[in-house]
Formats: sequence, C-alpha cells, structure tokens
Amino acid sequence: MAAAPAAAGSGAGRGRRSAATVAAWGGWGGRPRPSNILLQLRQGQLTGRGLVRAVQFTETFLTERDKQSKWSGIPQLLLKLHTTSHLHSDFVECQNILKTEGVTKRLAEKNDFVIFLFTLMTSKKTFLQTATLIEDILGVKKEMIRLDEVPNLSSLVSNFDQQQLANFCRILAVTISEMDTGNDDKHTLLAKNAQQKKSLSLGPSAAEINQAALLSIPGFVERLCKLATRKVSESTGTASFLQELEEWYTWLDNALVLDALMRVANEESEHNQGASEENGLPHTSARTQLPQSMKIMHEIMYKLEVLYVLCVLLMGRQRNQVHRMIAEFKLIPGLNNLFDKLIWRKHSASALVLHGHNQNCDCSPDITLKIQFLRLLQSFSDHHENKYLLLNNQELNELSAISLKANIPEVEAVLNTDRSLVCDGKRGLLTRLLQVMKKEPAESSFRFWQARAVESFLRGTTSYADQMFLLKRGLLEHILYCIVDSECKSRDVLQSYFDLLGELMKFNVDAFKRFNKYINTDAKFQVFLKQINSSLVDSNMLVRCVTLSLDRFENQVDMKVAEVLSECRLLAYISQVPTQMSFLFRLINIIHVQTLTQENVSCLNTSLVILMLARRKERLPLYLRLLQRMEHSKKYPGFLLNNFHNLLRFWQQHYLHKDKDSTCLENSSCISFSYWKETVSILLNPDRQSPSALVSYIEEPYMDIDRDFTEE
Repeated sequence: MAAAPAAAGSGAGRGRRSAATVAAWGGWGGRPRPSNILLQLRQGQLTGRGLVRAVQFTETFLTERDKQSKWSGIPQLLLKLHTTSHLHSDFVECQNILKTEGVTKRLAEKNDFVIFLFTLMTSKKTFLQTATLIEDILGVKKEMIRLDEVPNLSSLVSNFDQQQLANFCRILAVTISEMDTGNDDKHTLLAKNAQQKKSLSLGPSAAEINQAALLSIPGFVERLCKLATRKVSESTGTASFLQELEEWYTWLDNALVLDALMRVANEESEHNQGASEENGLPHTSARTQLPQSMKIMHEIMYKLEVLYVLCVLLMGRQRNQVHRMIAEFKLIPGLNNLFDKLIWRKHSASALVLHGHNQNCDCSPDITLKIQFLRLLQSFSDHHENKYLLLNNQELNELSAISLKANIPEVEAVLNTDRSLVCDGKRGLLTRLLQVMKKEPAESSFRFWQARAVESFLRGTTSYADQMFLLKRGLLEHILYCIVDSECKSRDVLQSYFDLLGELMKFNVDAFKRFNKYINTDAKFQVFLKQINSSLVDSNMLVRCVTLSLDRFENQVDMKVAEVLSECRLLAYISQVPTQMSFLFRLINIIHVQTLTQENVSCLNTSLVILMLARRKERLPLYLRLLQRMEHSKKYPGFLLNNFHNLLRFWQQHYLHKDKDSTCLENSSCISFSYWKETVSILLNPDRQSPSALVSYIEEPYMDIDRDFTEE
C-alpha cells in the first residue's frame, strides 16, 4: 500500500488506510499537510527575530524538568528549535529537529497527552492548531486512541460549529479506519482469517469502538449529511475574512499550493475589477473577500473529509443504523442537487491544480472529490434495498412498469421505498452518473470507480427490472464499446467493466440479444475473446455469469430464449465442453491457497460453478477425467488436482464460518449454499473408489493433499 503523505518535514508515512482508500484520496492524501511551524521558522530566520514567542530557559532547567515529568527529551528539542531559528541558522537542521522521529513520535507515546489535546479544541482560538497537532500525532502513533476515553466527547463535538466539525473529520478519518500494516502479504485470505480469529478473542478493535462512540453522539450523522450536501453559498456563514484565511493556511501543504491559490485569487480579482469598472459598480477588494474559486475549493476539501467518514461508517458494524440515518437525513437527494454544480462541475480556466500537474491529475482536489463520491455510492448501494433512493419518483414508476410489462412480481424493495426520501428533479443520481460515465474519456481514471458504483446497484439477487432500466439507457453498448472498440488496456478498468457486464447480462435474454446485435462480426467477437482471455482474474465473473445464464436458458421452453441460444456467439462459445475445460484448467492453475486474496478468490468460486453445473447434468466425473488428461498433456501429473484439493479444503474453512460471503454466493448464483457445500464435500471425499472424488484422479506417486496451509 502506498503511504499517505506524512507530517511536514517528516519522513514517515501514515499507513492506516486501505490501498483503495489511498488511491481514492489521490496525491492530496485525503488532506494537505500543514507546515505552519516551518513557515514561522523561515520567517524568523529572514527577519532575524527567531521564534520570538519562545520562552528562554536554561538547558539544565529543561533537563531537570524533563526527568521529573518524563517528557522524552521534547523540551530540549524545543530549545534546539529556538536556537536554530535565528538569522543565518541552518533551515535544514530545523527540519531535522521537527522530523517525526523527533517531536511528533515522542508526543505520540504519551497517550494521556493526546487525550488532553482534545480538551483544547473547546476554544476557537486554539482549535485549528490543536487539530493539526492531533492529526500529526495520530499519523505516527502505533496504537489507535479510543475516542470513548476523551472527556465529554459528546459535548465537545456537539458544540463544534460546522467549520470545526469539517476540520475534526480530518482526525476522525484516522481514528475510525482500521490500522493497516502496509504489507501486501498480509492481505491474503489466510492472513485475514487468522487476524479475524485473533480479533474475536480480543473483542472490537479501536476503530470499531470509535465508530460506535461517534454514532452515539446525538445529531452527529445528521450534521455530517448537512455538511456533505450544503451549497457553497451556504458555507460562508459569519466567518470573517481573517478566519477564512486562517483555515486556508492550515490546509496549505507547500509553496506550490500557495502559488496556485494566489494565481486563482489574482485572476478572479482582475476579472471582477474589470467587470465592476465596466458596470460602474464599486469594486470589493480581494483583500476583504475570498474569491469564489477559493471558496468552492474550500468546500470541496471539507466534503472530502466528510464523505470519507460517512463511507467508513457505512462499511462498519453499524451499517444498517448508518443507512437508516443517511436515508432519513436525505444525503442522497442532497448530493444529487450538488452533482452538476459542484461534484461533477465543469473545470473553469482557473481551476486549482498544483504546479507541474493538470486538471485530470489524481492530485487535484476536484478529482479526489469525484472518486470519494463514487466510493460512497458504491458503499451505499452494495447489497442494500436503500439503493433505490438513487432514483427519483418517475424512475421508480419506470421500474414498476418494466415489471408489469414482463409479467413478473414487482421488486419488494421498490414497493417499500419511502418516496419522500428519493431524489427530486428531472434525473436521479444513478441516471446522472450514467450520463457522465458514457461521456468519460478513454484514459479517464474515473472509469473504474464509475463502473464499480453502477455495479453495486445491480449486485445481490438479480433483478430483471434493474437490468432493463440500465439497458434502456445504453449501458451495455457503452461497456462493449470500451472493451472492444477502444480496446481498453487498463486492467483495473477492464475488470470493473467485465464485472458490470456480467451483472447486467446475467439471466437476461434481452441483454444477450443486445450483445449479439453489437458484437455482430467475427472480428469483433475475437477482440472480445482476446480481452477475456488476456486475464481471467479480471474476466472470470463475466465467465461465471454467462455460464450460469446458459444453464438457465437451456432449461427453459421459450421461443425467445431458443432464438438467442441459436444466434448468440457468446453462448455458443461457452456451451462447448473444450471451452469450459480450458477456463476450468486456467482458473485453478492461476491461484494457490497461499496467494488467495479477496480479488482472486472469485476464480475458485467460478471453477466451482462450472463443476456444480456439470454435477447437475451428471457429468462431474467426465470433467475431472478431462482435467487429469490435461495435466498429463502438460507433463505435470497431479500438480493441478493437488492444488485444487488444497483450495477446496481452504474453501471449507473460509466460507463455512462467514455468513455474509456464503449469502453473497447464493444470491449471485441462484444456487443454494447447501449445494455448494455438498459439491465441495463430494470433491473432497477421501474414497478413491468414488468417481466424483478428486483423489480418484491423482495417481498415488503424485498424491500431495495433506499439506498444512494454516497461518498462525
């Protein structure tokens, strides 16, 4: 995982968020890092005044007090800092003194001091400086603090004004996120399972305790929703120009950002002055009013923090509680109203970017806000009936009409949706997202996140009405254009598009007809197959969905289905046993127990789907015999089936103790989980006389099925 930016002048990283989160926050790391003390040092050196507010003490006195209070040498470091802040002193030495290994890390070791700092946030005069210091300390603290130990936390947070609460979210983003080692090896399912067993014995983590502490504060989520959805015109409040500047000052990371802001300010000031002179109106000085561009960027930075906190809470243990509150406080309709003017606004000529970067760079706050917004939609929609709040009343009526026309029962969640909480206006949030998705440039970094957000709307029990709603808006044709005609090269984007295409087409005859209409030549179909076969880790979910759909269509007596079966190139391709065996062999071969992750475990489940459907047709022994022949043809007898045996043993350990994962398997495949378990048990049967047991196809000299793969 890439580490988030560290404190100014430090060499250590934060290392607390997941890789996806860090990517979503881009080069800003979620928040620009403050450098106030370094700027003061530089000013002190240039003026010769030094750190004029520093109190003069002798080193002997400070050493003695340090021993009594056990301050780990911090007073002496501050004395050195004062000494090196005068004219002609070494600025690099000042930075070295301020390094995390110095002051911040030692402060982080004193838990009672960190807790005490929270009490200083009650004063507006010290709030920003205290928040910045706490954030720096938490960034290097080895063990996360518990918010329930902060005195009068509820009163403290309740008394924050909206600006303070937004800044406080910078601290919360650290305290409610699970600590991460930053080691990719620890993201394997083996390691995660071991960690989960350990966590069960230890109880809730600090992050989970902190999430619960925040949710117990009256009105907390409601205020976050208001911050996330307020308009820029509502954000100015009564804050003075100096207060606004002070807040900006704490957000600045370095001189490049300051230069960019000043350029924006000067350009807008000149524009406003010229307009005022032409209209004969008095000109308001830029020194007394922040330009609108800066106010918009300020609001964007606030929303970054708030959306992140809401997203983490949505993925926590209290997910259903958070869902109810977010729906009640109309977060989704509020974000829908901000979509065009702020979230997906068109870039102005003076949009804030860093020196040497461009408007499409991931370092841009505009870009980061969009990605964080998409991550929130993904978390909100995933396997939850509240996903229909992304639509407006007219679009909900459209879903009902689709069900009525198809003569199928209306989705219960649609009937239960509170119409007073859905989006208003001409288009709901999902439709707006589809519109910008189809206009996205081929090289855009948004494609991955957009596809993930839309896919989450379809995940869970397959809904024909949901699929048709998206098909009618040209989503399938857009996906195929990106995969085939633009020949997308990004593995992440391809994976997200294949996953989305699978959910969109699964069990849907109309979708397969549309597919065949678009992929209407052998040349196009070969390009499509090339993309699928280039990486099965990326495309296996589509292979699974097509395989499941083929099985259902073959068991239906319907002229429309029969027509699709006879005409669709993709279904004809998947129906061939050699094709299925080729996929099965490669799916098993590219994964091993020690390398299984949340990303590639889908390959194991797709291979199981192929074998479960073969078992239904009483062809399981045939498929196992063919796998054995393919092993021998590769001159490595036993290597594949031994590996598959170990994978299935792990599968039993992993899924038989995880309700959520087993439910997802059942809902997505429409195969009961009991049939999954039975099939795995049959394959792992130790009886070498069983025609459906793996051991029957592994010759004795090559048997290696008792390997211990547990990870303590």
